[in-house]
Amino acid sequence: MEEDPERTTVSPEISAEASPRSSLLLRLLEERSPAARVLRARPPVDRPVEETVRFPFLAIVGQTEMKLALVLALINPAIGGVLLMGSRGTGKTTAVRGLLDLLPLVERSLCPYGCEPEAAYTLGFHMICKDCARKLGQGEPITAPDRMRLVELPLSARLEDVIGGLDEQAAMEGKARIRRGLLAQADQNVLYVDEVNLLDREIANAILDAAALGRYTVRRGPLAATYRARLTLIASMNPEEGPLRPQIHDRFGLRVVVRGLTDPRDRLEVYRRVRLFRTNPYALAAQWAQETAVAAAEITEARQRLSRVTISPELEQEAMAWIHRLGIESSRAEVALLEAARAYAAADGRETVTREDLQAVAPMALRQRRSDFITAFITQQEKEDREIWAAIQNRARPSRRRRRARA
Repeated sequence: MEEDPERTTVSPEISAEASPRSSLLLRLLEERSPAARVLRARPPVDRPVEETVRFPFLAIVGQTEMKLALVLALINPAIGGVLLMGSRGTGKTTAVRGLLDLLPLVERSLCPYGCEPEAAYTLGFHMICKDCARKLGQGEPITAPDRMRLVELPLSARLEDVIGGLDEQAAMEGKARIRRGLLAQADQNVLYVDEVNLLDREIANAILDAAALGRYTVRRGPLAATYRARLTLIASMNPEEGPLRPQIHDRFGLRVVVRGLTDPRDRLEVYRRVRLFRTNPYALAAQWAQETAVAAAEITEARQRLSRVTISPELEQEAMAWIHRLGIESSRAEVALLEAARAYAAADGRETVTREDLQAVAPMALRQRRSDFITAFITQQEKEDREIWAAIQNRARPSRRRRRARA
């Protein structure tokens, strides 16, 4: 394929002088790349894009904060997921679906019951089935590497589709069995919820509870089944279509406000890349294949490095001071902030978090966590508590008539 002279290719051999980052992954995310992409000299033909070809994640122009948040969530699921908020047409869904080419490998159980070695080694072999206990005893694996998947929740999904329900096919055969839902299928995968602000209340509660606990239980009459749901939750919404309940809002670790591009050169580059993708999606994917492969490898390395990344007590105290000065009540703020900083350091190839790491992720972790209603509520309650305390501490003097009666 002919080299594009107007595109600056980022390769592993790029010098450190080009960017202060030691990680190619972060440099790829921060790359502005507004230069025009020259389309191949062929008549443009619009045709449907095959589902197997996705718009490359790194080919999205600008939107550095959105891309960074999504990558950090892949590196460290303990962040608590990502909420993308912005107008339609800003690339939210395109970015999430582009993650498919960056998803890392995870160890997935080979057992139909979902047995895992950690359960046997931590809680005892009685926690796994007999077949898996035998395999472990003989030194055979019961898990195998498998790539993470992207599970999308349809807006029309019912509660039974999400958590699972009675297996109708089995019921026709005279058997009572519970069918797995989308949440169980999303275990160790990415669950994407578009238009989360329009989601049914019961479905939203079920997803958030399962994501927080890492498991959930389905009960249908005398039947019950518990499934793992260790998922990375990503959601998007358009604020024009309605607000998001505060309970749901607080559950997301990182919040990104996705704005439209303001530079005309960037917007023109978006058009050119979209046009190329519609006319020849394979050409666009091939142009970004090298960067995509490098980014995927660095995400895997960052996940492996994450367990060794530490934060000094001084930086932890500084992060707590930020949260205190902002008046944030939810304890999820410090979890998201510190875990995102650890993921950022891991992505940059380091095992120690710096103040710059905290500053880089703080806006995403702390924005929209304050509540004027809660602040006013607490202020009013504190005033009432002071009045109650004053009433029970200061005993009123007896009246003059009561003193004379006693005399």
